[in-house]
Amino acid sequence: MESKSERGPASMKTRTLMSNLKSKYADKSWNETIQLVRRCMEKTKGDGRVCEPIAKCLEKINEALNVSSLTAMVSRLEMIAKQKGLGSHLSPTETVCYLTADMFYIEVVLLPGGRVEDVRAAHHGEAPVSSPSLLQLLRMKKFQEFSLKLDDLVSFYNIQGESDVKVKVYTALRHLETDLFKISHLPRSLRESDLHIDLIMNGRIGNVQPGRDGSPMTIEYYISPLDVLMGLSGTGEVSGGRVALVTVGSSDVSHRLQMQSLISSPPQVDSFGFPVFQPLTESCSEFLPATFLLKLQPPLPMLNSFIEKMGKITDGVMSEKHLQVEPLPQLLLKTNKKQNSKISWTDWVQFVVPLPASEYHSYVFPGAEWGRESCKGALIHTVPFDHPGHVPALLDVLRHQAAINVLLASCFSNHNQLIDAGLQYDLRCEVLPESDHCLSVTFSLDDGNHLAVLQVMVVDSNQVSCRLLMPDFVDHKLDDYISRVLMRCMSIPITMRAIRRKVSSLTTHPLPAADPELTTAMESTSTPHSGESVPEIISAVYPSASVSREAVEEERMASSPGYYVMSVASPVADNVNTDAVANPSPCASLGVYSHWVTSGLPAELL
Repeated sequence: MESKSERGPASMKTRTLMSNLKSKYADKSWNETIQLVRRCMEKTKGDGRVCEPIAKCLEKINEALNVSSLTAMVSRLEMIAKQKGLGSHLSPTETVCYLTADMFYIEVVLLPGGRVEDVRAAHHGEAPVSSPSLLQLLRMKKFQEFSLKLDDLVSFYNIQGESDVKVKVYTALRHLETDLFKISHLPRSLRESDLHIDLIMNGRIGNVQPGRDGSPMTIEYYISPLDVLMGLSGTGEVSGGRVALVTVGSSDVSHRLQMQSLISSPPQVDSFGFPVFQPLTESCSEFLPATFLLKLQPPLPMLNSFIEKMGKITDGVMSEKHLQVEPLPQLLLKTNKKQNSKISWTDWVQFVVPLPASEYHSYVFPGAEWGRESCKGALIHTVPFDHPGHVPALLDVLRHQAAINVLLASCFSNHNQLIDAGLQYDLRCEVLPESDHCLSVTFSLDDGNHLAVLQVMVVDSNQVSCRLLMPDFVDHKLDDYISRVLMRCMSIPITMRAIRRKVSSLTTHPLPAADPELTTAMESTSTPHSGESVPEIISAVYPSASVSREAVEEERMASSPGYYVMSVASPVADNVNTDAVANPSPCASLGVYSHWVTSGLPAELL
């Protein structure tokens, strides 16, 4: 039913006006319509309020048009420049479109028909350099992605102050990148046989990619087993991990930033293998209203205690003030687009996780326990710092928090809205926080009369220690077994499945005291269950990770043994091939990942 306002004279007048405009311009081409909007904008430049709706109209028209002419391409570039606060103009020959700012500019060399021949980016005082990534985006007419790339360029100079201050900040950033690259190439011992994964998880600066095409330096600092499974591509590269962009940001307080490299060539190292930095003196640094930033992609939910650790590392540059805090599980749900972020945590939240063979686990998070101040945190988008020596320690904290987040998120599912009251659960679990790096999972044993508790301590991103507490039962070898399983898959449901099967076999068929060497040999020779592969198990927990059995088996046969991504107790497992020459390339196929998991896990897990 229409409201009174919709039936009023003003509404009738508007509808009549729109009807007349549609009739008048029904036979006009889009180009004529665009020219009309442009003329209207020229007439109303003095009044921004009048110009704004017309500008939005022009944007919608441009987005609806297929860019198939030189005029249409120029119009789209001008619109993008206006949105980003940049200037734009054509060369006298009308073959080059310039997108300009105070400290940089972009040259887009155009061809007839709206095609793009080249894209060149030039920072202040530097010669233009061709940008293959920007060129590819414009040739594919991915204008939104091209616009986001411009944000990276703008961020280099998004600093308060005059041009000379912005130039100095940009210079400091370039020297920081030089030092970070030097740190990343310092010699270190390998922990994993897969060189690419080892670089991400254990490299002092992670997997560093220098800035190019006007984009900032990137650091890949964490990747989980699921990331590896989901991110494998046909090119042999593993992607999908957590990334930090190295850039700069404004600051209300001036910080002393380097004006030259602080690491000598060749670098001098201390007893821990870290470089010796030149002190920040007046001759090699300046006070500037800016800080360096690690821009986290995606943003990372972090506990307050971890944020405090980063504040101590940066000597107060990183602060937890003015952050909106929430329970950590709630933050994790908000960052997962597939989850319902509107779940109330005032009481308790239940998740149902399906596993193969129609097995269902229930995971309950008590709201009162997770709502304590010690369990609250904030979503961190950027980490400010002012010295290259801060970065290795900051990355260790980020990795530690990322590992905790992966374990908690493994208990979530998309089935929380479809809980069936009559569903029979194979395992009911309650997940409780014990400290900022320790949690417990309480569950009922198969006899239904006793409870057991799994204590999980995340020592760091490379070490998880588990302890199973059961009535009248202590088995340190079982604790070690559980720790290995959890470290391999970083999934609590998969680990609980393994525990349930292991405990069931021990209680049904008690084993006599066995020779330790024989037990170790039996575990090392156990083979996966013929009915389920690890990718299938993970696919059941994370439905988007679907993989064909044929592809897995084919790649597994083609891959050489001995690929391990993570280790638990020792730096490298005994049966891992540590010869870098024998395994020179990073994990390059799904079959390699499948072999890594299945060769490291006993049959009970599968």
